[in-house]
Amino acid sequence: MSIEIANESGVPVDEASIVSAARFALDRMEVSPLAELSVALVTLEVMEDLHERWMDLPGPTDVMAFPMDELDAAVRRPDAPDASPALLGDIILCPGFAKDQARTAGHSLLDELHLLTVHGVLHLLGYDHAEPAEEREMFGLQKRILADFQEATEAARRQHVRRSTDDRLLGAAGLDGSAEPDSAG
Repeated sequence: MSIEIANESGVPVDEASIVSAARFALDRMEVSPLAELSVALVTLEVMEDLHERWMDLPGPTDVMAFPMDELDAAVRRPDAPDASPALLGDIILCPGFAKDQARTAGHSLLDELHLLTVHGVLHLLGYDHAEPAEEREMFGLQKRILADFQEATEAARRQHVRRSTDDRLLGAAGLDGSAEPDSAG
């Protein structure tokens, strides 16, 4: 799966983590590993311009998704027959806007960007939240994917800590393989 990310927002973020969230969501939705996705992080001014131009709504927003026009929703949905590899589209994130949402929600900016990334992926796959039933489906799916992503991320972090601890202990005992054999023998 090819995921390109460009941070033009001026806000330092863990780009690899955002890519991981997108990849996790795409994998969970059983999107072809040949699919391509672009993620851009932009300033408030750029997001405001996009929001007004494409949605005809004033002011900036947190996330926008631009699916490729030549794909119809039936091809992108994971429950559709014969899903094919494709350029899914673009997700545009605005960290400047998301900062306040993160603070209000009581979590980190990165957690908010993960949420917005998964939200954008679902939009690219044809999910929407205009109607109550659609909203329940999309937000329920989003919540499950985020919970599973956070669980997988925490499990990977714990495993990394265990390996680091093991490596230090082995190194202290001289069992890490870095000691050279005694050639005086």
